Amino acid sequence: MTTENSRKIAVVTGASSGIGFAIARELAQNGYKVYACARRVEPMEKLAKEFESGVIIPYRLDVTNGDEILELKRTLAAELPYRKLDLLYNNAGQSCTFPAIDVTNDMVEQCFKVNVFSHVNMCRELAQFLINAKGTIVFTGSIAGIGVLPFSSIYAASKAAIHQYARDLHLEMKPLGVRVINAITGGVNTDIADKRPLPATSMYNFKESMEVFQHRQQMAKRHSPMTAEAYAEKLVRDILSNRDPVDVYRGTFASRMSWAILFVPYWVLEWVVNRKFGMNKIYKVLRQKKE
Repeated sequence: MTTENSRKIAVVTGASSGIGFAIARELAQNGYKVYACARRVEPMEKLAKEFESGVIIPYRLDVTNGDEILELKRTLAAELPYRKLDLLYNNAGQSCTFPAIDVTNDMVEQCFKVNVFSHVNMCRELAQFLINAKGTIVFTGSIAGIGVLPFSSIYAASKAAIHQYARDLHLEMKPLGVRVINAITGGVNTDIADKRPLPATSMYNFKESMEVFQHRQQMAKRHSPMTAEAYAEKLVRDILSNRDPVDVYRGTFASRMSWAILFVPYWVLEWVVNRKFGMNKIYKVLRQKKE
């Protein structure tokens, strides 16, 4: 039986739904005390009632707010035994499914603030706690960051950025005894999909393109996504193991994408995506408009 003093301690961001919620629950079931962080704490308060008092600690945090991250740091400094943090799970995420030439500055900034800057800031501020515990840092990456998908440029760029950050962080933290895991994620059944419509002024605002755009927005749910619970079980297994792989591939299509990136020429990947999404229909209309 796990006692209060024997529990390892984790911080999970983006814990109010989807992957973060499932990870918080799975960690608690595997002997962790979890600071479940998100802007909305109500879902975590319900989750906390599934466990004995103090196992799940709902914590209101906007990861894009540097002052709130510093306040979390002060809270942990006061509450962590020996100032040791065993796990930082950087899961908070922002979708951005939009044509590359239609994204606004605000959309780009928000996506990178959540998907990149917030994780960098969390790692910097909580690093010493993790070093003290010889702990583990995890990032929720995406196959969008290694492959090619229509209307995904900004989201893909943010994920590619955090992938590379995770790999360099792995190199730098290794001699300090801290593991870094970059979870390159395929289809998982969550509600992260971008639901914003195309602007009326978009050059892609025509029937054929709208069909592809909507297909892309609903892509994960249409292709038998893994449940968040199954995904969390696999990731917590990775965390509990002694392996130190940097990149792990989890979720629908993730493993296949890893092999495709290694062995399939880029032009072949692009051809497959063109066929899968019917991009040639868009090309045809755009060429006709140009003539």
